[in-house]
Amino acid sequence: MTGGTVRIDGNTLRLPGGVAVRFVRTLRLPESGTHALPPGLGEFPVRRVADYGDAVPEAWRARGGVMLPVYLREAMWLSLAGTREPAALQVGVGKVCAVSGRPWSDRLTRDPQNYVVLPRQPWLDGINSGRGTVRQFVAVPLGLGATVEGQVTGEEVWGGVQLRSFPLDDGPLARWREEEGRRRAAVRARSAAPFAGGPGAPAAMAAPAPGAGPGRVGAAMGLGAGGSMRQEVYADDRPLTDWSERPAGRVFVHLVTPPQWRGITGEAPPPSPVDRAAYTRAGLPWFDYYDQDGEDLAPSDALQGVKPVGDWLGDDHEPWQDPSPHQVKPLGDAPGAPVRDGDW
Repeated sequence: MTGGTVRIDGNTLRLPGGVAVRFVRTLRLPESGTHALPPGLGEFPVRRVADYGDAVPEAWRARGGVMLPVYLREAMWLSLAGTREPAALQVGVGKVCAVSGRPWSDRLTRDPQNYVVLPRQPWLDGINSGRGTVRQFVAVPLGLGATVEGQVTGEEVWGGVQLRSFPLDDGPLARWREEEGRRRAAVRARSAAPFAGGPGAPAAMAAPAPGAGPGRVGAAMGLGAGGSMRQEVYADDRPLTDWSERPAGRVFVHLVTPPQWRGITGEAPPPSPVDRAAYTRAGLPWFDYYDQDGEDLAPSDALQGVKPVGDWLGDDHEPWQDPSPHQVKPLGDAPGAPVRDGDW
């Protein structure tokens, strides 16, 4: 365990050092072709595991952290906008690094790089699987072998998402502050895009409703790989020694099925994912982001070999309609109680 305090601010996870992470609902892409960045459809609600006592499985209580509801085969992306200070953020999917494809490590590494650099990386939509592309995060149950964890390690033990942040040392932090305005411009542009459900501007979520009472079911969800999209995972241009050797904080994010969510929290889960063809026909925006100063990381051999979830769950029969060119928008260059950490 680490001593840093993680808090929930609305649906935003705030890790020590100013790191802000939101989990955003989005359109699931087809598993063929390469696509623009899909828009956001609102934030996933996030709750502390410790607030629900025996209503959650014992293994979840031992790991601590937070939970959020997600539908089978629903896609998500991580918004990293709002991070106040530079940080190196490790992102694990079932304790497999989403950047390097290597097992979860307590230390930052450069060869291969096992973290994203904030605030340069304003969002992360999937696993680093190709030159200038990622494969979308898609929720699947443990036990099928469809998760990234199952394919890379040969077993499915952890599921969920793991986050750990490392701050800059004092000297490099002072130098960074001079460039903060320029680096945050692209993030503000995406947040200001039209349509309230677009990335960075969450749509309204379903209101809480009475549930069916506590549920002790222990089934868990993990993340598999979906469709490919154009997104760079940026290489760190700083010496590794600029970063602290000790993490500022960490958190385990449990992925809960909608029936589990209602049973545990008494709240209604978000509505089912929106129909993709209807969204595109409505003329709502997609996004294409490019940072000419950023260098893309080479793809991970382990993550390049991950097969899409359709190989386990069958073909996707929901019709797909490509967005028209004018729909793709180019983008230029008080916290609550602490989240309890546990053993993982």
